[in-house]
Amino acid sequence: MKTLNFWSILCVALITISCTAKNSRTTEWALQTDKTHKIYTSKNDTGTKNIQVALLLDTSNSMDGLIEQAKAQLWEIVNELSYAKCGHQTIKLQIALYEYGNDRLPSQEGHIRQVLSFSEDLDKISKELFALTTNGGNEYCGKVINTSLHQLDWKKSNDDLKLVFIAGNEPFTQGPVHYKDAALQAKEKGITINTIFCGNYRQGIDTHWKDGAALTYGEYSAIDHNRETIHIATPYDDIILQLNQKLNNTYIYYGNEGSKRLSMQAKQDSNAKSYSPANAVSRTISKSSGFYKNKSWDLVDAVEDTTFELEEVVEEQLPTELKNKSKKEIKQHVAKKSAERKKIQHQIQEINKKRTAYIKNNSTKDDTSLEAALLKAIKKQGEKKAFNWEN
Repeated sequence: MKTLNFWSILCVALITISCTAKNSRTTEWALQTDKTHKIYTSKNDTGTKNIQVALLLDTSNSMDGLIEQAKAQLWEIVNELSYAKCGHQTIKLQIALYEYGNDRLPSQEGHIRQVLSFSEDLDKISKELFALTTNGGNEYCGKVINTSLHQLDWKKSNDDLKLVFIAGNEPFTQGPVHYKDAALQAKEKGITINTIFCGNYRQGIDTHWKDGAALTYGEYSAIDHNRETIHIATPYDDIILQLNQKLNNTYIYYGNEGSKRLSMQAKQDSNAKSYSPANAVSRTISKSSGFYKNKSWDLVDAVEDTTFELEEVVEEQLPTELKNKSKKEIKQHVAKKSAERKKIQHQIQEINKKRTAYIKNNSTKDDTSLEAALLKAIKKQGEKKAFNWEN
């Protein structure tokens, strides 16, 4: 009986080992498959490094100056970011926009509104900035940070630069979500919180704005939000603005929204110029950079996307000058405009080198603006991710 038990136990053990080995091989194969899939997915992204900036702006009554600075300094900020490099990788910029502390916003949402989710569309970003208005309210810093962490599509990779910038002037401790809890969640996602206090540097420290940044190793800045933005006029501005008109003539709209988007482009040119011709020049420089892409409505940008099929665009969605044209004629027209655009953009970039040198020699450094606070933090934190801004 004991012998029988021994052989029975031995058989069961052998069967178990066999099954375990089989399952182990299956598991190993599955892990290899998953690993292969992960490597493949990662391989697709190795040529791109992302800069994600969530801009959280206080739009209560006292913040008119802050919003004006954001409007006036947008294009210089974009221009400076466009010089970013990281080896041979392509840099992509995404900007999200939130407003908070405005009585017009729903109280049940904490007086918070997502104005724009992460977007590479610079015209949309400009449009939404110019639409912002201020009104008194409750400023809940922890709540708006927490909302941006959960609502936005943040990149998973820690190699990407993922930044929150929150600007305001009320105590950082207000609201239903404590800023320390929001900071903890940001750290878990690899997101850095940078705080910009609109007012006295010491007051910002006393009201916990500096601590709000320190928890994620971000930057704390205090700015004079009511200071008017000074745009330096240069001898090269008129030439660049003339090139902007030529650049606009290279856009070929398509699709249901194409005509409206072309009008939006012109409107944002006008919005930039409303501050000064020099600001319109800054926008033109942005339009000559790799960050300014409009493949959703412009055929020249669209055909650069390998997944886009020009043949699938129906005639009704084309501008008048391309209707009744053959597919070959349309392709030739798009190729011609593409060549024109590249030439004009190159001219703008070359003239801008002289413009930049002129500005550098004829202006004093301003460390008290929204632009200065943003760029200082982005560059400092970007260096930790292997980004650089060397000319």
